[in-house]
Amino acid sequence: MAAILLLSATVFSTQSALAEESMGMAYESLTASPNETELVSFVESAVAYAHENGKDMALKEFSNKTGPFVQGELYIYAYDFNGTCLAHPFIPKIDKNELDLTDSNGILIIRDLIHIAKEGNGFTYFIFPNPAHDNNDELKISYVKKVDDNWFLGSGLYLSNISASFDQEERDELVAYVNEALQFAKENGKEKSLAVFNDPTGNFTREGRYIFANDYEGQALALPHQPELIGTSRIDAHDPNGVYYVQHLIDMATIGNGFLYYIYPDPSRNMTQTLKLSYVANVDNTWFLGSGIYAKGEEAS
Repeated sequence: MAAILLLSATVFSTQSALAEESMGMAYESLTASPNETELVSFVESAVAYAHENGKDMALKEFSNKTGPFVQGELYIYAYDFNGTCLAHPFIPKIDKNELDLTDSNGILIIRDLIHIAKEGNGFTYFIFPNPAHDNNDELKISYVKKVDDNWFLGSGLYLSNISASFDQEERDELVAYVNEALQFAKENGKEKSLAVFNDPTGNFTREGRYIFANDYEGQALALPHQPELIGTSRIDAHDPNGVYYVQHLIDMATIGNGFLYYIYPDPSRNMTQTLKLSYVANVDNTWFLGSGIYAKGEEAS
């Protein structure tokens, strides 16, 4: 039985209420891993330490792999808002700009973390070496929080039992598919294109893939398998783990294009919540479109 970590509702009590969508399906949790409350508390305690002891002392402690801010798989990392690594207990070379750092699937890790931290705090996913498992690349859900207007802290839980491996051919096909839709939209205009994208039996609904589209205010423009959502605001849409994926997709489209992980219903599996890697592209600075591929076997029990 494949597993996806569903962070329980207690984590959301540390943020604004996330009652917009009820996506409560059955998921297995990770065995013997820190829970979501501990993750948020760990980061918030580090932020408090930085406020109480000053930046220099805090960065020294956060870089100490035998210090109090390394607890099992939990550790603190620090970055400024330009993308420079300020502290990390398992990366020897700090003070290095990592703004364009990507994971194995092309996720812009630091850019995404910066976007979230600028809003105050939040969650996201990426693949990163797990020091507890011989630095093997594993999917991670991270929580970040702003210290002040200059820097932020984060930590995360490794989802070691979830495969987030999408091969290069799959990713290339996804990008080509989105670029084909982008070209179609530019040649045929918004109205005609959206009519095609919203047709579940149309030319752009193929072998489980489909095109979605939003404007930059978060309004849903194309969702062929969820027509009831067309015209509604999705700006606060989040997955079961509190990842505000529409906001992140807007951020990716704003810079032209990009990839993002989140959990979303898979129409080829009866709308089962499944880990998804999406790719989006800007159309004309008023709206964007995208599509995604779902992780094989990673579905609710």
